[in-house]
This record gives sequence, C-alpha cells and structure tokens, in this order.
Amino acid sequence: MRSTFMGLETSKSGLFLQQTALYTTGHNISNANTAGYSRQRVNMQSLPGFSYPGLNSAKLPGHLGTGAEAHSIQRVRDQFIDRQYRQETNSLGYWEAQTKSISQMEDIMTEPSEYGINQSFTDFWKSMEDIVANPKDTAARQVMLSKGQALAESFNYIDTQLKKIQGNIGNEIKVSTNEVNSILKQIASINKQIQKVEPNGYVTNDLYDARDVLVDQLSTYLPITTEQVKSGGNASDVAEGTLTIYYNGVELVNGKNYAQLSTLDAEGDPVDGGVDDEATNGYSEFGKITISEVGEPPEDTVASEIEYADMDKGKGKLKSLIDAYGHSGGQGVYPEMLANLNKLAAEFVKEFNTAHNAGYGLDGSTGVDFFTGTTAKDIAVAITDPKQIAASDEDGEEGNNKNILLLAKLQSKVQDNLNGGTFQSYYESLVGDLGVKGQEAVREAYNAATLRLSIENDRASVSSVSLDEEMTNMITFQQAYNANARMITVVDETLDKIINGMGRVGL
Repeated sequence: MRSTFMGLETSKSGLFLQQTALYTTGHNISNANTAGYSRQRVNMQSLPGFSYPGLNSAKLPGHLGTGAEAHSIQRVRDQFIDRQYRQETNSLGYWEAQTKSISQMEDIMTEPSEYGINQSFTDFWKSMEDIVANPKDTAARQVMLSKGQALAESFNYIDTQLKKIQGNIGNEIKVSTNEVNSILKQIASINKQIQKVEPNGYVTNDLYDARDVLVDQLSTYLPITTEQVKSGGNASDVAEGTLTIYYNGVELVNGKNYAQLSTLDAEGDPVDGGVDDEATNGYSEFGKITISEVGEPPEDTVASEIEYADMDKGKGKLKSLIDAYGHSGGQGVYPEMLANLNKLAAEFVKEFNTAHNAGYGLDGSTGVDFFTGTTAKDIAVAITDPKQIAASDEDGEEGNNKNILLLAKLQSKVQDNLNGGTFQSYYESLVGDLGVKGQEAVREAYNAATLRLSIENDRASVSSVSLDEEMTNMITFQQAYNANARMITVVDETLDKIINGMGRVGL
C-alpha cells in the first residue's frame, strides 16, 4: 500500500531537483566571462516507481512515479572539437614564432636602406670613381678607405645583431622548455586531486576545466596526444578520470606522475641565451630534447631522447624556435643567414684582395691586402695609409688608373661561388629569400589563426555560457520550482482534510 505522505515526498524531490538546477544556472551565469569555463547542466532522471515489481508488491493499475532527482552535474564539452582546436593551436604556435623570428631578422637586414650592406657596397664602388679620374688624389683615396671601413662595419654589425637575436631565441627555447615543464607538473597535480575525489562519486567539473586550459597551453608548444583513464571505486559514469599525455609516443603525464624536458645543444649543454662563436660552425645549434622518466617527482633517468629529425614538421612553438635557432650542421633560419653572409664576406675579400695585390700604390707598394678577415664578423680594412691603395698596374706610374678600373669592375663581375651573381645581387637574393620566408610565415599564421577562430567559435557554441539561454533556463526552473511548491500545498490541504476533517460527522 502506498504511503499517505507519498505526494509530499514526490513534490519535495522535484523541489530539490529544480533548486539544484537553479543553483547550477547561477554558477554558469557567475562564470560567463571566466576563461576556459565550460557551462554545466544537471542530468535529471526519474526516481524508481512504486511499487517495485515483486511477489509481495502492492497491486496497482500502473507503475506510480515517485518524483525525480539530479543524477549528476556535467559540463558540456565536445572532445572532437577540443582535438581540432589543439591541432590548430599547435600550428598557430609554430607560425607565430616563425613570423616573429623572421621579422626580427628583417628589422636588422631591412632593405632598401641608407645604411645597409647593399648601400655600403654602392658607396664603396662609387668612391673609386674619383680615384679613376685622379689616381694621385690622396683625399679621394682616404674616402675609399672610409667607405671600405663602412662596408666592413656593416658586415660586422649585422653579424653581431643576428647572433644577439639568435641568442635571444636560444633563451626563449629555455624559457619555453621551463614553461612546458611547469604545465606538465600542474596537470599532474590536478590529476592527483581528481584521483582522490572521483572514486567517492564526485564529478570535478571545475578541475576538468582548469586541466583543459593547461592542455590548451601545452598544445601551443608541442604536438601532444591525450588519453582519458577512468577512475575506479564508486566513480560516476560522467566522471572524466585522469589524463595521460604523450609526445612522440613518450609519456609526459601519467596520473599524478609527470616527466620533465631538457633542451640540449649539439655539445650536450642546455640551450640558453649564449652564442658559441668557438663552435664548429661559429654558432650554437640545437641537439636534442631529453625526457625524464615519469614520477612524483620525476626521476633523473632519461626515458627518451628526441632528435630534430624525429620532431613533427611545422608543429609547435618549440619546434619553430629550434628551426630559427639552428640545428643539424648549420641548418635553420639564423645559421643559414650567418653562413651566407660569411660566404659573401669571404668571397668578396678574396676577390678584391687578389685584384688589389696585383697593383701598385703611390708609394710603390704591391701585394698588399686591402681587406683582412674571412667572415662577416672579422672583415676589416687592412691598410691605413691611402698611398697603399693599388690604383696603378705598373710600378712608378702614379697617374696610371688601370688597376683601380679593374677593382671597380668587380662590382659587376659574376661570381661562380655566389650562385652566378655579383656581390650585391647575391646579397639582394638573400634579402629576397628572407622576404619570401617572412611572407609565407605571415600567410600561414593568418590561415592557422583563421581556422582556429572558426573552431573556437564552434567550441564556444557548445561549451560557453549563453546568458540568453541561461535566463531562459532560469525562468523554466523557477516555474517548475513554483509548481512543485504549489503541489506540496495541494497535498498539504488534502492531508489536512483527511487528518482534521474525517471522523467529525455531526460535530
């Protein structure tokens, strides 16, 4: 037989359910502008009906409902969209870092410029014209020395500045590695909290959100994959469990345990802001990433070593910084440009000195190098006396300008070792290639940003809080709450009639 007070219990369950839904709506509204917050919903379900089927159960015309309850409070999230978002975040992280690295190089090598290498070449060649007209003019010779020194200093300046930026990129690699390690530690800490709570039946939605924000940040640096591991015990069926994170098939996070990354240069030292001019190629370069064994805290044992060739192409900020900094025997944006400048400087010094050595100066000197040095770093004017400039091709003929004419003709001479171009055209090709790379990086960064924005909008349509929708839900739950309250009043009046009105006939 059903209870006399069954109607009260049924409506009370509805009252509590709608109250829970209202509180959840309020929580959503409070976090409408919280970064990374996913809206939450109450999963409602009916309570077991009366009576439960059995041999001695009450015989009723139907299965009488006993109310409703909140089965769980679940955040609204689409894992497929999350994966898409992180893939595009990874791509965007690569191209944004690449754009920044190339832009900094363009700022140093800006062309056309009044003070760049190309203009210094032009001024140097032009300074020979007055010597051609008057080979004995000491003032014209002094101007040529000054313009030659200016050209050498232009090489020196660009070499120094490029190495400074390369050092800054190395320091950024170090900072990024530390940031990755910090994120891994935080994710493992959240996993640890989830492991403690979920087996007791709780669903930690806010912890899930905090963890996903960290995973989004991590995907900027590395192309990671994730795997959910369900908790045991009395965990809810909507509980998401802990997150295992992999990079190149190597575990970075497993439950409360996490690994740490080290970024090493070719000599096995940590990459930092220093640039090693004594290294084989004249600059430092990336060697490998080492990953420690996961633990709490991580073990010192190295679990895996990832060489450059094993890293995914075009994915992640860390890979982009390495591509700019340099790797694998002089490859990379900055090492390649430094190597090309060294090649240009060495070829120019060799060709100019060869022609200059064949001539004679006003003081009868011959076989004198005009320039010294073999790289962009150490190129300099070797002579200090303008009389040593070899303008003549015959000894004792001070008015002879044939050798200075030969020197001037080097401006248009094709150099086989410079891809069949002149000194200036080779430099212009370097600047042109840099511009193409910069344009490609900007275009790819724009495309990645556009795609990510589209996916972000899709994710927002699923997971973000819509105040209009929440206001509608609030009114819906409020009306349902009021109706349950009214139902309790009706049952109360019914019971009052039964309790206080029956058996009083004739009174």
